[in-house]
Amino acid sequence: MKKIMLTAVLAVFTATGAFAETVRLGTEGAYEPWNFVNDAGKLDGFEIELGNELCKRASLSCEWVKNDWDSIIPNLKSGNYDAIIAGMSITEERQKAIDFTEEYYPADPSSYVGLAGAGDAVTKGVVAAQTATIHAGHVASSGATLVEFATAEETIAAVRNGEADAVLADSGYLKPIVEESNGALVFVGNQIQIGGGVGMGMRKSDGALRAKLNAAIASVKSDGTLNKMIAKWFGADAPQF
Repeated sequence: MKKIMLTAVLAVFTATGAFAETVRLGTEGAYEPWNFVNDAGKLDGFEIELGNELCKRASLSCEWVKNDWDSIIPNLKSGNYDAIIAGMSITEERQKAIDFTEEYYPADPSSYVGLAGAGDAVTKGVVAAQTATIHAGHVASSGATLVEFATAEETIAAVRNGEADAVLADSGYLKPIVEESNGALVFVGNQIQIGGGVGMGMRKSDGALRAKLNAAIASVKSDGTLNKMIAKWFGADAPQF
């Protein structure tokens, strides 16, 4: 009798997702509106909302792990978490080290930002970019002088304090910063397209998990949920699917 009752209890817990697979999601927590720490000290942003929704649709129990950007891929490979969801563009170079899910954000142009009054020439001067990003790689090959910083916030500070003439970053990241600067910061030069869309980084050995997350991404795309999230966090004029 006890065995029968235990079996019944296990069936109920399984049906309600109590034994759902636990997956750890790594994010930077310092790239608003993609991912950031809010005033309550909690991880917040587009990717936090999206990640939670993907876990729900994939019947996964997800935990969040905050990790500095410059070690985010090494710590994925070391097993500190199971997937990266941190505004990471899909590139051929990164695909040599890790796999990616299908993209959950379309390829977004990158932009330069400088101080008010700066001309387009600053894009060939001293340009700040976050370490280990597609932007740092582009600046290094563009003829400009690259100065790298561990966080995106530090790249903006470098422009404000005159340490750099301009910063290169995702347009979606820079837009609210420019709008909130009260004219102190402006877009300079032309937008450029570097890298592909944004996807979740995965270990090459985790094909089954990748398939589950791809199915969830396809689901939020097909019913319009993903486009609503993009508009909420990046504005109605942001690239959508």
